[in-house]
Amino acid sequence: MNINFIAVGKVKESYFREACEEYRKRLSAFAAVKVTEVEPAFLPQNPNKTQINQALSKEAEKLRAFAKGFKIAMCIEGKTISSEELSEKIRDISEISFIIGSSYGIDDNFKRECDMRLSMSPMTFPHTLARVMVFEQVYRAVSINANLKYHK
Repeated sequence: MNINFIAVGKVKESYFREACEEYRKRLSAFAAVKVTEVEPAFLPQNPNKTQINQALSKEAEKLRAFAKGFKIAMCIEGKTISSEELSEKIRDISEISFIIGSSYGIDDNFKRECDMRLSMSPMTFPHTLARVMVFEQVYRAVSINANLKYHK
């Protein structure tokens, strides 16, 4: 199994980077894991809707270049599922890409190209914390499929 995490921007906080790295290491026992961080598009201090949409479109081009296999767009309007449902969804997929946009989200056209839209919760989380949560939930799903005790 190949698991790709493709995100806009870098995780600045060391404690979030360390958490992501810990789950990446754990996942690497079950799959080839690749993390790609693309540069965010430039936006002025208080961007308008048109500027945001243009930036999202530019970021989508960068994300598209790395997204392979079954593509899951992480977005607020996506479907919420349980950890067990995620484990079932990815069980027989040989390559999967989790796409994490900027704090403004992911371009609508690119989301339509993805195989699934997934939401962590209807609540709002800091962007970098959401990245840790995606890593953890993917590790949990893989652990469920491997019958490990991590998920109780």
